Amino acid sequence: VYAKKMVKYSLVIPCYNESKNIIAILEKVKFSFNPKVIELIIVDNGSTDNTQLILKENLKKYPFATSIKIPINHGYGHGIFEGLKTAKGKIIGWTHADQQTDLLDTLKGFEFFKRDCDIENLFVKGNRKGRNYFESFFTLGMSILSSIILRKLLWDINAQPNIFHKSFLKNIKNPPKDFSFDLYVFYKALKLKKRIKRFPVYFYDRIYGESKWNKSFQSKFKFIIRNMKYIFKLFFNKNE
Repeated sequence: VYAKKMVKYSLVIPCYNESKNIIAILEKVKFSFNPKVIELIIVDNGSTDNTQLILKENLKKYPFATSIKIPINHGYGHGIFEGLKTAKGKIIGWTHADQQTDLLDTLKGFEFFKRDCDIENLFVKGNRKGRNYFESFFTLGMSILSSIILRKLLWDINAQPNIFHKSFLKNIKNPPKDFSFDLYVFYKALKLKKRIKRFPVYFYDRIYGESKWNKSFQSKFKFIIRNMKYIFKLFFNKNE
């Protein structure tokens, strides 16, 4: 059993019907990270597949990992925030369960904190590469609109991973429960003048399952509308 006091890094992974990816995630963390200093928090965000069964049967084999069960899915952001609040490490963050960005990108992100002398003011975020033309165009459009309205350089808002010092968590108050969570946290980091470190991460096709929101042009359009509504909410409420 790993001593809790040794935990330096906490990684939250929200899962909604991602049961086919869970074992691969656990195995990659086991063999690529130092299990004595990493804490993996898998958030079962209201899954309706056999996620709970997979966790129950396998989690005991991975003592660095814990899980949180949220009975009803209130949104992507809600699941991440609930996981972050339980983190024990000094350096915490999240990434996706779909493996479209390599889990090892998080390991690269943690490395920046080892070499930095002011880790409380550092915010590390991926910058996606290798996406198709349509996805890149969508990201460009959202980035330009967000940056103009909020007057911050909000580029590739939904890129993973997102990593920061645990002290930053106290600034996250009443965050959005949906996919605007990425935008909110990134905007907070910029507003508080955190030093933003971006590094390239490559975007791959899903091996298992399907996106919970990026299924069609219609779902993409709905995502844009929701994000734009939240952008204007941030614009008009300077205290957010």
